[in-house]
Amino acid sequence: MTQRLQAIALLFIAVTLLPPSLCAETRTSDDELLKVRETVWRAWFEGDISRLQQLVPADTIVISAGDKEWKSQSDVLREATQFHASGAKLKRLDFPKTRIQHFGDVAVIWSEYVLEIQSGGKRSESSGRASEIFVWRNGAWLNPGWHTDSEK
Repeated sequence: MTQRLQAIALLFIAVTLLPPSLCAETRTSDDELLKVRETVWRAWFEGDISRLQQLVPADTIVISAGDKEWKSQSDVLREATQFHASGAKLKRLDFPKTRIQHFGDVAVIWSEYVLEIQSGGKRSESSGRASEIFVWRNGAWLNPGWHTDSEK
């Protein structure tokens, strides 16, 4: 092997053995991504505005079933505050079917969801589908957009 090939081989080996902290930003596992997704949903129902501001950036776009207008981060925060102030509570949140696609620092989560809300002493269940976009920025997953529909 020539010296040049040896040097290239050694460089390749060195780079592949570097700890992730010394390389470019590294994404976490899909388990962490799914944890962030659930955190966003629960923060909305709990009216946790500070958490939503951390995870749902200012340039967010949301399309929801039945809504004529698209929503922004300010709409998401306002509606979360209103839901929480109403006294309604999330009693159950499940994602019975989920698929994830990665495109570099972007992940798209395709899901079916089921949720149960208690309001005024009554429980109601709803279900639907969600397409959620997550981006890996500054060492964390953020959720700048989603589209939900509900089953009829």
